[in-house]
Amino acid sequence: MTVGHGFDSLPATVLGRLGRLEIELPSWGFADTGTRFGKFLQDAAALSIEDKFDDAAEVHRLTGACPRVAVHVLWDLPAGGATELAALARARGLRVGSINPNVFQDQCYKHGSVANEDASVRRRAIAHLLESVELGRACGSDTLALWFADGTNYPGQGSVARRKRWFADALREVHAAMPASMQMLVEYKPFEPAFYHTDIADWGMAYVLAKAAGERARVLVDTGHHLPGQNIEHIVSFLADEGMLGGFHFNDRHYADDDLTVGSIDPARVFRIFVAIAEAERALGRDLPVEFMIDQSHNLKPKIEAMLQTVTTVQELFAKALLVDLDALDAARAANDIVAAEECLKRAFATDVREALAAWREGRGLPREPLAAHRASGYAARAAEARLPRKKASGGSYA
Repeated sequence: MTVGHGFDSLPATVLGRLGRLEIELPSWGFADTGTRFGKFLQDAAALSIEDKFDDAAEVHRLTGACPRVAVHVLWDLPAGGATELAALARARGLRVGSINPNVFQDQCYKHGSVANEDASVRRRAIAHLLESVELGRACGSDTLALWFADGTNYPGQGSVARRKRWFADALREVHAAMPASMQMLVEYKPFEPAFYHTDIADWGMAYVLAKAAGERARVLVDTGHHLPGQNIEHIVSFLADEGMLGGFHFNDRHYADDDLTVGSIDPARVFRIFVAIAEAERALGRDLPVEFMIDQSHNLKPKIEAMLQTVTTVQELFAKALLVDLDALDAARAANDIVAAEECLKRAFATDVREALAAWREGRGLPREPLAAHRASGYAARAAEARLPRKKASGGSYA
C-alpha cells in the first residue's frame, strides 16, 4: 500500500463497510439560512419540502450514500401531513429519516420548553414531542432526534435540579409513547442560546437523561457541540462501549457551533472519531447500530455543493480510519510502544484514498467525482430558474 499517494484499490472489507454507510441529510441544510445578524439568500436554495427532497435526491444520485432525509416538524410538514411527507420522499427514491421536533421557536418557549417554570408550557412542549412520535410512526421514521434550547442566562434564574427532574419526566413520558421500532436520540450542547447554564450541556447529562427515559434512548453526538479542546473521540469510545452511542450530527467547527463542512477545519479529529468507531465495531463484531447524520446550515457555500463535500469527506476519512492496522496498534499498545502506536494512525491518515474511492464509485455506477458531476449537470441553474420567481413573489430581500 502506497502511503501519501493515490492507489487504485482498497481492501474488500473497507469497501464493504463504506457500501453499508448511510449518511442522513438535513432538510434544513438546503434552505436559505443565516445568523441572528442577517441572512444571505441563494437563488437555488430550497423554499419548500418538495425542493428540499429534490436537492437531497440530487446528493443521493451522485453519491449513492444518502437515502434518508431528516425533517424538522414545524418547517417541513406539508398540508397532507405524514402521508404526503412520506410519499414526497418515496417519489424521489428517498425515505424520511429522523424526526426533529421544534420546542424552541415559538414565543411561549422564551423561558424554556420542558423545563419551563410554567406547567402549561411544559405540557405544550410534551404534547408536541408526542405529536412528533406519531408523525414518525405514520411516515415510517424510526428515530426521534431531540435537541433543546432550554437553559438560563443568569445565576439564580432557575433551579437546575428541578429542571433536571422535569426533563427526566418529559423524556420518560415520550419514550413510553414510542413504537417498539423507534429510538430516541438525546443531543447536548454546552451553550447557545443559553449562556449561563444549558439543561443538557454535555454527554454525561445526555447519558443520564437517556438512561432515565428508557431502553431505546441513546446519546446523539454533534461534533460542533463541544467546548474548545474537548476530546470527542474519547466521548465516542466511552459511549460506544456503554452501548449508549446513538448517532452523530456531523459538521466542523473552529470556535463553537460553526456548522462548517466536515473536515474543513480539522480533518484529523474526524479521522480519530472514525478510528474510535472502527475499534468499537471490531469489539462488537458488527457495524455499530448508530445513525450517521449531517447537521450543517451553510450561509455562503452553495447548499448542494457543501453537502457533496461533506459526504465525500466522510467517506474518505472513514476509509482512512478503516485502514488502521488494529492488530499492529494493539501489539504496540501491549508493548507500551507509544511511537509505534501513533505511527499506525499516522500511516493510515496519510494515505490518499481519493483515487480508490473514485474507482469504487465508478464501479457502482456513480460519478467518479460527485462535486464535478453536479457542477457539470446544470442542476443549480435549473433550480434557480424554477425557484427564483417564487422567491421574488414571496417578498423580502428578493422583492
